[in-house]
Amino acid sequence: MVQLAKMVPPIETPAKASVSHKSSIPPLNERILSSMTRRSVAAHPWHDLEIGPGAPQIFNVVVEISKGSKVKYELDKKTGLIKVDRVLYSSVVYPHNYGFIPRTLCEDSDPLDVLVIMQEPVLPGCFLRAKAIGLMPMIDQGEKDDKIIAVCADDPEYKEYTDIKELPPHRLAEIRRFFEDYKKNENKEVAVNDFLPATKAFEAVQHSQDLYADYIVESLRR
Repeated sequence: MVQLAKMVPPIETPAKASVSHKSSIPPLNERILSSMTRRSVAAHPWHDLEIGPGAPQIFNVVVEISKGSKVKYELDKKTGLIKVDRVLYSSVVYPHNYGFIPRTLCEDSDPLDVLVIMQEPVLPGCFLRAKAIGLMPMIDQGEKDDKIIAVCADDPEYKEYTDIKELPPHRLAEIRRFFEDYKKNENKEVAVNDFLPATKAFEAVQHSQDLYADYIVESLRR
């Protein structure tokens, strides 16, 4: 700490400033040193944000990718920040806002993915309340990668939906086609199976909550 202080030159303050009044704000060099040595940890959206009291039916979702985006953003697990993974290789854009449910865990060691149907795009890093209406079973390069299909619980146009069968068939066809095609130009195979009802989505959310809880318990034991 002493050596670090010597590296930062003192900030000269005009004499009249010290005579007129004593400010409660520390000198600039002290503020710099304080910020350099302060041991603080920013909130992590996966672990620090609660899933919400209505889970597994209604839950918080952290948005990673905005509706209409061709940029594949994703959570950086180490820092908790949203990073750019890549720009999609295919000429497609995300049909709806896409993100994850905090305090959940899947077999691929990632939080549970959610596609949130609503009127407007949402900025990456924001979170919203979503209501599960269905499950899209998906196999990505031979591994299970199911997605929850949800609606925004605070969007007046969509909040009354309760099951995926209430959506227009064309909307479901668009969602299926996007996930079937978005990795084709990367020579990666994705298979989408038939959409499942809301009850299966609730089960998937609950299962991912249980896996996360087991992971936390095991981590504390180590």
